[in-house]
Amino acid sequence: MSGAAGPPGAGVRSLAQLLAQQPPPAPPYLVEPGLLPAQGILFVGGEPKVGKSLLVTNLALALAAGLDAAGFVVPAPRRVLLCQFELPLPQLVRRLALMRRRLGPAADQHLCVDTGAAGHLLSAPEGLGHFLAAAEATAAEVLVLDPLYSAHDQDENDTRAMAALCQSLLRLRDTSGAALIVVHHVRKSIGREEIGSAFRGSSALHAVGDTYLLLTRPAPPVPTLELRFQFRYRAPQPPRLLALDPDALWFAPTGQPPSPPAPRRKVDAAAVRQAVADLGGHARYTQLRQHLMQLTDCSKRTAQLAITAACEQGVVVPDNAHYRLPS
Repeated sequence: MSGAAGPPGAGVRSLAQLLAQQPPPAPPYLVEPGLLPAQGILFVGGEPKVGKSLLVTNLALALAAGLDAAGFVVPAPRRVLLCQFELPLPQLVRRLALMRRRLGPAADQHLCVDTGAAGHLLSAPEGLGHFLAAAEATAAEVLVLDPLYSAHDQDENDTRAMAALCQSLLRLRDTSGAALIVVHHVRKSIGREEIGSAFRGSSALHAVGDTYLLLTRPAPPVPTLELRFQFRYRAPQPPRLLALDPDALWFAPTGQPPSPPAPRRKVDAAAVRQAVADLGGHARYTQLRQHLMQLTDCSKRTAQLAITAACEQGVVVPDNAHYRLPS
């Protein structure tokens, strides 16, 4: 029968046979440190207008030119296909021309733009076929999809629908042989420690992504961009800060990443007892709270909770508007 599989077990090999084949070493990463593996999938996410597309376009140009950018190392030039769905083509061309001033012609022959990408959906066979044909025509080694939601019509809250979309991404990667950089949006409310799980449809995306890059604005707001990373195959990387040159539209590293918030200081009942003793064994509530804050370097809220807990434990005794040590 045409197309029939071979006899049962035809594809089975022993470990000794596999080792004897001397598999080639793993290919180098396209962007270091570990940001984009060869034939890997990098998801880039963040809130609207945070700078996702600008940063990804920086990376696309840097990959095409074989030049380092935004603090990342690009070991060699790569053929890049940019599929951008939001900007009108004239505006995209102006943006690329402005960024190109810093590179000169280094990326000119390696960066291609799919000017017919809009309207084609990865979730439809003909749309997937369009992207595969474009990748083949340009011999793309890296394919950029910006943003993902413009390239599908699935419900991103439906795990099954997102899993099907991820299968389309895997087919695009495997058939084209290209690495994928996918710009995607995040949920409206995310925690400080969330990275890959912050993306919409995260349970499905976690099955296919190799790297997750989350862009945020530090708090309090400053004119910088914070990058946080999650890697499948590399050790964790610390966050880093980038600043945008508004004239050249290029990001560059700046300063040190912000320190994580200090853990909330806990104040035990013994500290409350000590505060009351310092005040002569008898103190008004506001006087006690203020002294406890100074003694333990805690917040007003923490001092209030500590005084309440000390009263419940009988360490101090409320007496009208005052607090005293037990008799």
